[in-house]
Amino acid sequence: MIEFHNSLTGQKQPLAELEPGHVRMYVCGMTVYDFCHVGHARSLVVFDVVRRYLRYRGYRVTHVRNITDIDDNIIARAAKNGESVQSLTSRFTDAMHEDCAALGVERPEHEPRATDYVPQIITMIEALIAKGYGYVAPDGDVLYAVGRFAGYGKLSGKKLADLRAGARVEVNEHKRDPLDFVLWKMAKPGEPAWPSPWGAGRPGWHIECSAMSVALLGSHFDIHGGGMDLKFPHHENEIAQTCAACGTPFVNLWMHNGFVNVNAEKMSKSLGNFFTVRDVLPRLRPEVLRAFVLSSHYRGPVNYSDENLRQADAALERLYVALRGVVPGAAAAGSAASRRFEAVMDDDLNTPEALAVLQALARELNVAKGAGDSATAAACAAELLRLAAVLGILGADPEVWLKTRPALGLGDEPSGGERAAEPAGAEIDALVAARTAARQARNFKESDRIRDALLARGVVLEDGPQGTSWRFR
Repeated sequence: MIEFHNSLTGQKQPLAELEPGHVRMYVCGMTVYDFCHVGHARSLVVFDVVRRYLRYRGYRVTHVRNITDIDDNIIARAAKNGESVQSLTSRFTDAMHEDCAALGVERPEHEPRATDYVPQIITMIEALIAKGYGYVAPDGDVLYAVGRFAGYGKLSGKKLADLRAGARVEVNEHKRDPLDFVLWKMAKPGEPAWPSPWGAGRPGWHIECSAMSVALLGSHFDIHGGGMDLKFPHHENEIAQTCAACGTPFVNLWMHNGFVNVNAEKMSKSLGNFFTVRDVLPRLRPEVLRAFVLSSHYRGPVNYSDENLRQADAALERLYVALRGVVPGAAAAGSAASRRFEAVMDDDLNTPEALAVLQALARELNVAKGAGDSATAAACAAELLRLAAVLGILGADPEVWLKTRPALGLGDEPSGGERAAEPAGAEIDALVAARTAARQARNFKESDRIRDALLARGVVLEDGPQGTSWRFR
């Protein structure tokens, strides 16, 4: 039985899909005015693994991940760049797709853009106004009346009185309540706008996700996910809007991934301490960043550091070394490793323990290789690859993985371009052959010299029954 932690109740609960065998999941995606940072990458990878695991367990999954392609930040950035909003959002949407592909994040079944759902957004706002949850302010904006929704704050655990007491002083005489938020924003001259019953304007951020999720998944669905920073006010406001407009329950299970921290502070654009995926990838392979994300439980914080990235790299290297030189056979369904893997993943997607299962399986594989038991080695390799695919790792050829490395090392600065040139594969092969010849001639001084010279350039030699292989460390 799969159990996930429900942010709404604060407890783990069994997955009980509304339609047997079919899980409908909405995850808040990117606002496309800049490149993805590592915090975004964590959310993308986490919910990619949720989708992969549900499919592995036999569920049909309808995964919706939206794109916010209109908001104040987008308008401001486009104006600053002297380009159109459409040009800006198209460019960064393409960049997001490139980053997702590099990280092995699969495309969802639906990737709606807010600007394509303006009619549905307007219809939902009209319903909210008709039911007394929305009102047109004197300045033309349409606002949501937070005080009208009895359950406001149940997701975040916040109380209206406390929120009002802690509200920042803001001059807005048009709000009936300082907590009311915008559903439809009147456009200023020169801004993108759509016609509406209340005048030309654009949707508020929160209403976009409510309208898109209802349009694609219905007013009541199984899972809603996103980063912890979205719990309040974004997801709280989604609940208020959707329940009020549709008169139904909204989401059965809320899942939130934790923050990526740098020096004990949340990585974010506002703090200026964020690293984009494109900043990171010259220094390490994308799969290492994915393994780093999965090395911590999704609900807790994860500390971004060179040391933790090196540990993730080393862990992947151990798996690839185990797979090296083995032709996978047929994976045995229902094996002990599979049962261990499923048990920890069923328990609120415990990916650190799932990675530990893979390491244990790699040790079994190494034992079989050492004993010359090719049948057991082939079965272990197949099982390792099958389970790793659920986490989206070990998709490379082991030889390719072990014989390549990024242009920059962790801690290196890009100012000088690529780091010191590494020997090419053919050069290394020739040196390995020369070392083998020296050993056969019992010229151990020369063989040791070649080994040490290669090691100084980051090349590790491994002697075995089939000869000497090499890899970058």
